[in-house]
Amino acid sequence: MSKSLHGGCLCGAVRFSFDVAPVFSANCHCRDCQRATGSAYMPVMALPSAQVRVDGDVTWFERRADSGLAADEGFCPRCGARLFAHAAALPGILLVQAGNLDEPAAFTPQFDMFVDSAQPWDVMDPNLPKYPRMPPVGG
Repeated sequence: MSKSLHGGCLCGAVRFSFDVAPVFSANCHCRDCQRATGSAYMPVMALPSAQVRVDGDVTWFERRADSGLAADEGFCPRCGARLFAHAAALPGILLVQAGNLDEPAAFTPQFDMFVDSAQPWDVMDPNLPKYPRMPPVGG
């Protein structure tokens, strides 16, 4: 990756940055991502956790993922913006919501995942590979 990317929450209390290429970038259509965004999918970037710098306090909420394994959602405790996720199925990876980037156009999805849960009114890019659930890491 040639430049650092930065982002943050709605109120600015939590900021993050990284200068490493994502392990993968995807549009996730699982029901949890639909609920979290109130929309059809969540654009996410999977990054090595150790390579993401986070400034500010993050509140974590644990839930069970479709796999039955633990998943943690990271929020700003001040404004409630959802920023991150950890999934037990992806150790060492921090999932960053691409919509929280200062330059969201820097996000380029490589595939659509959990399309078995996609809503019928969702218009997906026909040029992206589609996976019914979680694909092998890296798409």
